[in-house]
Amino acid sequence: MRVRPWPRSLAGQMALLIALALFVAQAINFGLILRDRTEFRLAQATRPVATRIADALEREAHAGRSLTANRGRVRRLAANPIPPIGYERHPEVAAELRRQLADQGVTVGQIDTGLQPATPEGDADRDDRRRAGIRRGDRDGAALLIALEQPGRGWLTITAPWPQPGWRLLIALLSQTAILYIVVLLPVLWIVRRMSRPLRDLRAAAERFRPGEPSPPLPVRGPDDVAALITAFNALRLRVTGMLDEKDRMLGAIGHDLRTPLAALRVRIESVEDDTDRAKMIDTVAEMNRTLDDILSLARLGRPSEPPTDVDLAALVDAVVEDFRDLGCEVSFVEADRLRMRLRPSLMRRAVRNLIENAVKYGVSAEVRVEAGAKTVAIVVADQGPGIPEDRMGDVFDAFTRLESSRNRETGGIGLGLALAQAIVREAGGEIRLVNRVGGGLDAIIELPR
Repeated sequence: MRVRPWPRSLAGQMALLIALALFVAQAINFGLILRDRTEFRLAQATRPVATRIADALEREAHAGRSLTANRGRVRRLAANPIPPIGYERHPEVAAELRRQLADQGVTVGQIDTGLQPATPEGDADRDDRRRAGIRRGDRDGAALLIALEQPGRGWLTITAPWPQPGWRLLIALLSQTAILYIVVLLPVLWIVRRMSRPLRDLRAAAERFRPGEPSPPLPVRGPDDVAALITAFNALRLRVTGMLDEKDRMLGAIGHDLRTPLAALRVRIESVEDDTDRAKMIDTVAEMNRTLDDILSLARLGRPSEPPTDVDLAALVDAVVEDFRDLGCEVSFVEADRLRMRLRPSLMRRAVRNLIENAVKYGVSAEVRVEAGAKTVAIVVADQGPGIPEDRMGDVFDAFTRLESSRNRETGGIGLGLALAQAIVREAGGEIRLVNRVGGGLDAIIELPR
């Protein structure tokens, strides 16, 4: 089962977009806070240090208070007390401190920094740290040791607190993000779901819409845009129903106006003395009547007057096959168990009859069978003809399309049989497939949902 990475519903898409926007905003906020915290920590480590060093050097120069190696915040040692390894260097602190000392008129040589995280220590370690001038830093125990070289006079050392990042900042930001999600997302989801409910009702009404079937108008509700859409849908449904009613009246008039002269022509044909000519004329009139029936049936599909009823599908197909056998056609039916289906029997008989007519015309004979599956039922009409080229399979379902282009009445009608059958089957929720059999012949398959 493929997981869709993007939600398809309006509520889901809006919720995801807002969640992403909040996440990006919080990520930017987190970056800004980290930058500010870094700048604050750098200032906290350098500004007091620069001030104390400048004050200590001034007192030493004017008050005669020499800096020693074992007393005071600023101490003087003979060598750099920071070991070359084991301490984390921070060159950005050295650069900022050099700049601030220069602003106060203090010139120094090399500046070294070293950070040693807090670790359990004994008395010897504590003495070593005290001799080196390392003080305990913040409450996490991390202190930054700063050593400044005074050429010819040794090194000045001082410690500065160095706050550790810790998890408190991250936890605070995560908590803030969770609160934002709750405060923002929950109301947005509620509002969007309330907005999308009329849209879901509109979609359901559009799916249920059947011309000719009475149904109340959809209640107009929701925001102005959605309410205007529902109003337009109600008006569209009335217009479609009115147009189809007008079409049915027009088709009824056309059918009456065409059948009347055909009936009169059929009566006059009876007075033709030549039997051969009379038979040909009668066949022509009968073909015209069948064509008129096909055209009117195809045009009226979608507004059938016949209601769906429960029928035995196997018995219905068997009855259609029996009609062809009575006409002397080579059509057989494979016996099948009773199969109750709810459909429009007259229309389904018409669809099956059209498929069998095609099989007899183009494939000499037909074998018809009903195959019941777990979710679908298939009516298979198998002929012994040459089949259909694969690239023309879809063309045969187009109205007024024939693979045999001569329009000879002996080889078929005007190309409405399969188009009408497909329309009937689709109206019933099914589909028609044509499959060339290996070794010759064609299977026309009607698949209906159970």
